[in-house]
Amino acid sequence: MKPAEIQAVQAHLRKLLGSSNLMIRAAATRNGPVEVLAGAETIGTVDRDAEDGEVTYHVTISILAEDLPNL
Repeated sequence: MKPAEIQAVQAHLRKLLGSSNLMIRAAATRNGPVEVLAGAETIGTVDRDAEDGEVTYHVTISILAEDLPNL
């Protein structure tokens, strides 16, 4: 993803989820994952999909059962 795309997706997620604590970090390698962070913790990834002239961004957030209280 390009830097402008990362900034736009980050701004949208912050607004949508009501948290200025969210950050999107560019991939460390050319085809590496673009990471979603909450503070210093990586909580997921963003993938860009360009198909049939439309661009879509897919956000995947992972939650470990051990991080849930009283489960």
